Amino acid sequence: MATLAELAALRTDLSPDALEHLQRFLGSWSLLADLAFSDLLLVAPVAGTDPVLDEQDAAYVVLGQIRPNNGPTLLIADLLGRTLERSAFAAMRDVASANPAVLRRHELGSDIAVDAIPVRFRGSIIALVLRVQRQEQGASSVYEQLYTDVFARLCQMISEGAFPFVDADVYVEGNPRVGDGMVVVDADCRVEFASPNAVNALHRLGLFSPPEGRTLTDLAADLRAVERSLARAEPLVHEIARMPDVAVRIQSIPLLAGDVVTGAIVLMRDVTDVRRLGQLVLSKDTAIREVHHRVKNNLQTISSLLSLQARRVSGAEGRIALLEAERRVRSIALVHEVLSREPGDQVPFDDIITSLVAMAKDSVVTEQPVEITVAGDLGEVVAEVATPLAVCVAELLQNAVEHAFARPDAAV
Repeated sequence: MATLAELAALRTDLSPDALEHLQRFLGSWSLLADLAFSDLLLVAPVAGTDPVLDEQDAAYVVLGQIRPNNGPTLLIADLLGRTLERSAFAAMRDVASANPAVLRRHELGSDIAVDAIPVRFRGSIIALVLRVQRQEQGASSVYEQLYTDVFARLCQMISEGAFPFVDADVYVEGNPRVGDGMVVVDADCRVEFASPNAVNALHRLGLFSPPEGRTLTDLAADLRAVERSLARAEPLVHEIARMPDVAVRIQSIPLLAGDVVTGAIVLMRDVTDVRRLGQLVLSKDTAIREVHHRVKNNLQTISSLLSLQARRVSGAEGRIALLEAERRVRSIALVHEVLSREPGDQVPFDDIITSLVAMAKDSVVTEQPVEITVAGDLGEVVAEVATPLAVCVAELLQNAVEHAFARPDAAV
C-alpha cells in the first residue's frame, strides 16, 4: 500500500510544505474521528485539475482514511488511493471555493451524508476532510453533543489553517485519546466539562472535588502546565506522577478562533499500569544484564585457568589442545559481554567481530605482517546463533593467522 508521500507525488500537485502539513494532520486526526464518532477521509485534488474552475472534471484522490475508536464504521472498504469524482458530491466545488463553508453537507446515497471541511495551508485550500455518517445520525446524549461541538471548533481551526499545530512532537503513539478522558476548559482554564473517565483520572490523582467551574490550577498545582499551553497557544504533553502508585499523562490542545485562544481540550490517560510495566521490564533487563556479566566473568576465569594450565603442560599436543579450548571459551565470553551491555534476542555482531579480530591479532606469532580488515555491516544475529557463530569465526581467524604462510616469503 502506498504511503501519503507516494500517493501525493503520483496523484497530486501538492508542494513539499503542503505535504508536510498533511502529514502532521494525519498524526492528529484520530482525535477528530473520536470527537465526531464518524469515519473520516482526507482527499486532495487530482494533479492537473482545479476544483474551482473544472466544474465537470474535478476529482479527488483519497490520501487518508480513519475510523473512530468509539463508534461503528460505515466505510468497511479501504479507500486509500481511490479517486472520487466531483459528481459524487454535488456541492464539492462550493466547499473548495475561495470562501468555503465549514461542515457543508452533501448527500451520498439514500442514507449516507458527508460533511466537507477544507484544509487550509498558507491561505490556500490544499485538501478536504470528509466526515461520513448516516443521514439521521445526530447527538444522542449531552456528552455526544459536547464532543460534536468541540469537533466543530477544531474544524473551524482546520479551515483557518490553525490546526494541526506546527509542533508535531505532541502527535505520538501513547498519548491520551478522547476515550481515555477529556476535559474542556475556557480561556481562563476553568473547567466547562469533564468526561467520566477524566473524573476517574482526577480521582486517581487524589482530586475528589467536582471539577466543573473550577480552574485546573485550583484543583492541583501539577495541572499548571495547561495554563502555559493556553498562554502560549501551543499544545503540550505533560505527565503527572504521584509516586510510587499513580501516573497520569495529560495532553493540552488549545482551541482558537482566529488568533484568540478560546479554551482548550485536555485529554487525560491513566498510565500507571504502563509505567509499572516499564519498571518491571527495566528491572528484568537489569537482571539479565547482570546474569550475562557474571557468566562472562566466569568464562574469563575459566579461560585464564586454561591458559595457565597450558603453560605447565610439557607436551606440545596437550598445550595446543588447552590453548584451543581457552580460545573457544574466550569467544563465548565475548558474546556474553555484548549481551551484558545490550540484553535482548538480537546481538549486534559487529561488536563481537571487532573483539574476535583483536583476539586473533594478539595471537599472531609469525614475523610476517598480518592485517585483518572488516568491511560492511554485519547487522544483528539471534542470541542463540551468536555463540556458535562467534566460535566458528574465531576458529577461522585463528587458522588463517597460523596457516596462511606456506613459505617464509609468502604474503597473506
